[in-house]
Formats: sequence, C-alpha cells, structure tokens
Amino acid sequence: MANADILLSNAHEFVGREIGLTDWLDIDQMQVNIFGEVTRWPTWMHNDRDRAARESPYGGTIIHGFFLISLITYFVRIGGIDPADGSTSLNYGMDKARVLQPVVIGDGIRVRDRIGLMKVVDKGDGKRLFTTSHHIEVEGLDGPAAYVEYLNMWFPKKA
Repeated sequence: MANADILLSNAHEFVGREIGLTDWLDIDQMQVNIFGEVTRWPTWMHNDRDRAARESPYGGTIIHGFFLISLITYFVRIGGIDPADGSTSLNYGMDKARVLQPVVIGDGIRVRDRIGLMKVVDKGDGKRLFTTSHHIEVEGLDGPAAYVEYLNMWFPKKA
C-alpha cells in the first residue's frame, strides 16, 4: 500500500509527523507458541498457560517482546506509508527498541502501530534511508507496549 502524498523526493517534508496508524491485528496464544518454537524460546512464561496462570506475576502467558518488535516490518507494509515512487525497501536495522510493558495474551490481544517519520537521509541515486518511530499499542493497555526506531532503505522505481 502506498501513500500518494509521500514520495522519496519529498519525504523530508513529513519529518516530525505521524504518517500512519495501522488497523488492529489479532494475536492469539497459538501464534505466540509458534513464535516461541521458531525462535527457540518456548519458555513457560510465554507458552505454558497453566503454569503461567499459577506462577507468573502477570496471571497468564505474555507475548514475547521480540514478537511485538518483529511486527514493525508488517506494520510498515500495511500502514500506508510506502512512498508512491518507491519500488522496494530493505530492513536497515534499528536505532532503538524498547519493550515498555508486558502484554498478557489471555484469549487473545489486538495490536496496532502509530508510525512517525523521524528522519530521511539521501543515500544517492534516488535512494532514501527512512527512520520511523513505532508506538505499538495493545487494546486495553494505557501507553505503548513497545517502542521502536526502525531504519528502512527505500529504492526508487525505475523510469
């Protein structure tokens, strides 16, 4: 999805503004379990509902912080912030990533992302390095559950 207003050539005009708010995304315990398996971190606090209900200070299983953070690439894609004249982008890393509060899964949660444009750097040949801020919100929680400053290298469409 592309934002018709944001172009690689004018992206600097959007610095300091919120440029996207995603729709809600449903996350359930099965997804958390799969994430735990593929990342080799299926710990009881994340994946064992019965034990977490008994022993966790949160009263249930919690989503992996890295799971929340890993969603930013998805949120960038669905958030409508792709420059209309951009052909593709590559993950360039993160400047900052913080898990700000635990998120209890229960019967499922809903998350979304508030995306801001922090910085645009010209990398030559029409390429731009975007730094975006991501406030990952969980329905029913006050304040963001995670905060990420994400770097994304954009390449222009070929003429």
